[in-house]
Amino acid sequence: MFSLVGRKALVTGSARGLGLEMARGLARSGAHVVLNGRDADALGTSVEELRGEGLSVETAVFDVTDPGAPDVVRGLEPDVLVNNVGQRDRRGVGELTPADLARLLENHLITAYALAQVVAEGLVERGAPGRIINISSVIAQLGRAGDVGYPAAKAGLDGLTRALAADLGPSVITVNAVAPGTFATEVNAAFAEDPSWSEWQRTRTALGRWGRPEEIAGAVVFLASDEASFITGQTLAVDGGLTSKF
Repeated sequence: MFSLVGRKALVTGSARGLGLEMARGLARSGAHVVLNGRDADALGTSVEELRGEGLSVETAVFDVTDPGAPDVVRGLEPDVLVNNVGQRDRRGVGELTPADLARLLENHLITAYALAQVVAEGLVERGAPGRIINISSVIAQLGRAGDVGYPAAKAGLDGLTRALAADLGPSVITVNAVAPGTFATEVNAAFAEDPSWSEWQRTRTALGRWGRPEEIAGAVVFLASDEASFITGQTLAVDGGLTSKF
C-alpha cells in the first residue's frame, strides 16, 4: 500500500523544513521527486542528502511567484503537486497594511492556484489521473491576536482546495490540503527553545508536544497514493490534537 512508483512529484519550497520531509517521504514511497526553491546551494545540499539515501530526486530552481513559474511547472509534467511555499508575517491589524495582505494572498493563494491550474491542464492533456495537495495550516480554522494575514491566506487556501476538488473531480484529479500544527522546524527554532512555548504545547495539544518535522510526511504520502483515490476536497489536520482539544 501507498506505493508511488512511477509517479513524479513536485514539492515547492522543499529545500528544508517540512517541505524537505514531504519530499523525502514521497521519494521513499517510490516517487521521483522534484525539489524546488530559490537557493540553488541549499537545494543542492538537500538533493545530495536524499540521493545519499538512495532516493530518486532532482532540483528545479525557480521562484514560484515569478510570472514564468507556471511555464516551468508545465514543462516538469508532475503527477503530484504539493503547494508548500508560503510566507509568514506575524503582524496585527494595527501594522499589516492592505498591500501586505495582498502580498501574502499572492504568495499563498494565487500562486497555488496558478500552479494547480497548469498541472491540471497537463494531466488532462495526457489523460492521466493526478493529485494536488495544498499545505494549509490549523490557524486557518483559528484566530490569534497580532497575526492577521497568515490565517486569512490559509483559510482562502482551504476554500480553494474545495473549489478545485469540485472542478477537477471529473478529470480524476483529487485536491486535498494538509494543515500542520506547530512543528519544531528551523523557522520555529526560537519558539521551540522557549520553555513557555513548550509549556503551551504541553497543555494546548492532545499529545502535549511539538510535532517533529518527519511526522508531516505520512499524510502527504497517503493523499498522493491510490489508497486516497476517493478522498477529495478535504483538509487533514496534522497537529497533535491542537484543533480537537478544548
